[in-house]
Amino acid sequence: MSIKLNSGYEMPIVGFGCWKVSKDTCAEQIYNAVKVGYRLFDGAMDYGNEKEVGQGLRKAIEDGLVTRKELFVVSKLWNNFHDPKNVPIALNKVLEDLGFDYIDLFLIHFPIAFKFVPIEEKYPPGFYCGDGENFHYEDVPLLDTWKALEQLTKDGKVRSIGISNFNGGLIYDLLRGAEIKPAVLQIEHHPYLQQPNLVEFVQSKGIAITAYSSFGPQSFLELNHSKALNCPKLFDHASIKTIADAHKRSPAQVLLRWATQRNIAVIPKSNNPDRLLQNLEVNDFDLTKEEIEEISKLEQGLRFNDPWTWNNIPIFA
Repeated sequence: MSIKLNSGYEMPIVGFGCWKVSKDTCAEQIYNAVKVGYRLFDGAMDYGNEKEVGQGLRKAIEDGLVTRKELFVVSKLWNNFHDPKNVPIALNKVLEDLGFDYIDLFLIHFPIAFKFVPIEEKYPPGFYCGDGENFHYEDVPLLDTWKALEQLTKDGKVRSIGISNFNGGLIYDLLRGAEIKPAVLQIEHHPYLQQPNLVEFVQSKGIAITAYSSFGPQSFLELNHSKALNCPKLFDHASIKTIADAHKRSPAQVLLRWATQRNIAVIPKSNNPDRLLQNLEVNDFDLTKEEIEEISKLEQGLRFNDPWTWNNIPIFA
């Protein structure tokens, strides 16, 4: 099952998320995911594991498990590379690490421009801006960065371009100056943070949505995130468990199907081979209207990934 993007390409509706995949096991995990049937791999410069992702994918290609054309490879432009002159530098590093001559989708990771950090100084730079733990910013309008991404598609190095962690106002503004419309918006999306107005607006503009952290707090437990540690886990929630039992499915499968049934792509990850396959097999059953409404009642506006906690950056303020 896939989503037809406004760029003309097909994006699988279920993919493998590469965030927090350890470099030590990453290549093997990626290879196994291909073997199970995953074709979309969602990575980013900031994840620090794109060399290993590339190793796993190239081995799968070399072993005849898949062809490059069958893969949908995603990466994201990190905050330190927003200046138009630095966007090609960033993409060339991504392509070098992956070992490919193009990627299928390149997203602006956050609508935030940090001060440029040369790759040889620190890569990925994370929150480092050349001055210890102090944040420094560049005055780069988002449209300028977007125009640089548009050029990458014209150069043939990127097939589709998109955005991540943008609010509705920023998208509304970007669309007024964009020559090429974003193909995808990636957002935090789970029953505790449903963002229905944003979803409706973006889909009405022909922009596909990818949800990250579909399991809500589960994705942030290993980071010792205070909000995640102090809220009910969705896997254990009575409503989710009741729906899962009714369909003879796992809570994870219900959470993923809740998104894909509304044409929202998902990018879960798992180290467990059985769960890896279960996460992929979520489109052969349907939730009832009543079940979807029951899940809708879980909305709390509970956001786990908020740049305000970094340095009072008001993306979602």
